[in-house]
Amino acid sequence: MNTHKTLNITDAILLDAYRVALTFDDRKAQSVDFKPFLTSSHHPSVRAYLDPVRFSQFELHHGELVWGDYDLCFPIMDLYNNTLLHDGEHLAAA
Repeated sequence: MNTHKTLNITDAILLDAYRVALTFDDRKAQSVDFKPFLTSSHHPSVRAYLDPVRFSQFELHHGELVWGDYDLCFPIMDLYNNTLLHDGEHLAAA
């Protein structure tokens, strides 16, 4: 019997230019700052989201936080644990 439950985001609210308050279906709340991820990326498609208006246009699709047609999205466990950057990681692409 599989007791593993799929984790979903139930609410996402823009707090400021790059910070989003997320609520998960297990009731955990997390404030995630995306600016360090965006500024560390060298990929122009990712850096385009440094535009605050473009960044603010995220949506929830099937419990996931996405921008555009999945142009930018993150593993749900990274959002849940607030670990977009991993141990000094410098991202060339998302």
